[in-house]
Amino acid sequence: MKFSPCIKECTKTGTHCEGCGRNRDDVLEMKALVAGLITFAKKMEYDNIEEFADSVAHTIKYKMGVNR
Repeated sequence: MKFSPCIKECTKTGTHCEGCGRNRDDVLEMKALVAGLITFAKKMEYDNIEEFADSVAHTIKYKMGVNR
């Protein structure tokens, strides 16, 4: 399955968002994951959020075997 990012045209009806095409479970789980990362970054009081976000993205790619 290919990931489709949010395009800020969210819909609340049906099984899939008409904006991004993702199913409701995908959207809800992604929101929870992002909320967890935000909570963690605030708890750590990071003032270099761009570097934190880039590091998380890099780690995900590395662990998934992308760009090794």
